[in-house]
Amino acid sequence: MKLFKLLGLFWSTSLAAEMEYRSNFVMATLSTLFGLGATLFALSLFYRRGADLGGWSWLEALLVLGMFTLLHGLSRTLFEPNLSRIVEHVRTGTLDFVLLKPIDSQLWLSTRRLSPWGVPDIVLGVGLIAYAATTLGLEPLSFLVALVPVASSLTILYSIWFTVAATTIWYVKIYNITDVLQAWLDAGRYPIESFPPGVFRFIFTFVVPVAFLTTVPARAMLGHFEVRWLLYAVLLAAGLFVFSRVFWRFALRFYTSASS
Repeated sequence: MKLFKLLGLFWSTSLAAEMEYRSNFVMATLSTLFGLGATLFALSLFYRRGADLGGWSWLEALLVLGMFTLLHGLSRTLFEPNLSRIVEHVRTGTLDFVLLKPIDSQLWLSTRRLSPWGVPDIVLGVGLIAYAATTLGLEPLSFLVALVPVASSLTILYSIWFTVAATTIWYVKIYNITDVLQAWLDAGRYPIESFPPGVFRFIFTFVVPVAFLTTVPARAMLGHFEVRWLLYAVLLAAGLFVFSRVFWRFALRFYTSASS
């Protein structure tokens, strides 16, 4: 209960501060609409004249795109406003005050802020998933089946992002690294089977686990997946989360604070 009270306090004050600039919400909505429209147009080019994308039909590919849009919106709402500030905390020395607070530093850094600018992505992502699933005739149970891989996807994305952000203890200017990471994760717009077999599929599955972010949840909804892949997703999420915790504690050993 104490944790939920803290989250309520954090997010209410954060939203109050963010809503001082309400025009940003309109711009975020327009940006999301234009971005999604461009992606849909690019995706539609593959399906002209009855072709498919790695064996995925048009509606099935929309399901993957919906998963990506939903994940991107949750990332913009929960992760980006928090984890992008770790660099600033280290650079200015305000991480000193975070470490002095009577709360776990990783928890504080990961949940202190909540941004409404990812809400348009969340709404459009859910709408795209609902449209594709309804048109495909999927049962309501398929949505429940997808909850576990979607939760795993969020955990995987958070753990990777936090681990990369934690490297700012040694390298303060890591903005380019996060941009590169985002570019890699953008590959999740498309099914993993759309990439050439071999090196690319191996990289997007085991090096940068894009396949576990969008393709595996979509396959779970469609019922076209093996239980072992669901198990892999859960184990990968748990392993990366534990690694992010261990890595953060290891990184703090090298933090010398602003005054030293």
